[in-house]
Amino acid sequence: MVAAAAPSSAPHAVEIRTSDVARFYRLYDAAKGKPSATTLQRDYIDRGTDGVRQFVPYRIMSGEALALEVVNEAEVYRQARSCMKALPAVKAKLQGAFRRLAALDPQATFPPVTILIGRNNSGGTTGKSGVLIGLEVVCRSSWLQPKLTDRLYHLVAHEYGHVQQSPALDEDSENTTVLKQSLVEGVAELVAQLISGQVSNVHLQTWTSGRVEAIDARFLADADKKDLSPWLYNGVGTPDAPGDLGYWVGYRIARAYYDKAEDKRAALRTLLDLKDPAAILRDSGWKPGA
Repeated sequence: MVAAAAPSSAPHAVEIRTSDVARFYRLYDAAKGKPSATTLQRDYIDRGTDGVRQFVPYRIMSGEALALEVVNEAEVYRQARSCMKALPAVKAKLQGAFRRLAALDPQATFPPVTILIGRNNSGGTTGKSGVLIGLEVVCRSSWLQPKLTDRLYHLVAHEYGHVQQSPALDEDSENTTVLKQSLVEGVAELVAQLISGQVSNVHLQTWTSGRVEAIDARFLADADKKDLSPWLYNGVGTPDAPGDLGYWVGYRIARAYYDKAEDKRAALRTLLDLKDPAAILRDSGWKPGA
């Protein structure tokens, strides 16, 4: 999560950019599926939106790295081309989600959403220009939602939750704990559910079935630890050994806190600011297996 800068405050003005996807596939088609490193650097990255360039560090890396990935994962990029047809429907659905966010949180901000083609390693994040979505990753992530339109819709809603969070959470990321970082992700999941009707990692609802109490007990034992790897950013996993369980536990704690509060707007802002994770856990009334 990176706080977005200079966003619009009017939900009806939200810009959803898809020009980078169209630009990539013009180059892709012209090169018969094998665009060169020079072409991708000059005509896709350098001439693309600021969102594409913000996707370069740690993700796209360079035109050379992207060209190699397009060749090595040819089927991923062929498939992502067909996913372009879902983008108009996603744009239309998101406008309703943004209106709901404005009603829930008067302090909400509304930066652009940039949907782009990356290096097959990141489905979504935020940057200075707003929300950034890697279409090729979302296109292949069928475990999230069977229907691509829903998958993109709920993921953008999740990332918009991150946009609303305090920049101080990024600034203090080196001192985070399992509890705190799980709430960072869990609160974004709560925002996604409130404005789009569902969390983005909906598969964890079924993948954790029958094991919730044991998972929660392990989480509480690790809550104050700084090693996030057993709980977050460790991959999707499998139905028998799901990854990113911190998203699911963090969401359920955030949901309990929100549901218990009489003043929902104040509760949501407390969750987004996340100044005292331990107090949120305590005041939520959440218990293992709840």
